[in-house]
Amino acid sequence: MAALKSLVSLSSKVAVLLVLLMALGVQTQIVQAQTCAASLNNLNMCTPFVLPGAANTSPSPACCGALQAVPNDCLCSTLRIVARLPAQCNLPSRSCGVN
Repeated sequence: MAALKSLVSLSSKVAVLLVLLMALGVQTQIVQAQTCAASLNNLNMCTPFVLPGAANTSPSPACCGALQAVPNDCLCSTLRIVARLPAQCNLPSRSCGVN
């Protein structure tokens, strides 16, 4: 009987530990998403250099610094998501030619 109580107690502790680990994983993903969003938001300073018809297409040091601060996985994930948007909106796919 004591062994059974000990096993139940251990199972309860393992279950609590698993719940805590899952909560920590979710919290980590939220923090990473917020960090990615903040990094991408900082790219707004690059807008004057990338708009069609921009007089100056050479990025400023501030723009380059903002781009360097964006984690690679954040940038790549964002580009993949953007590429899927037309299909998800029932629009034809978009392609861009290099000028």
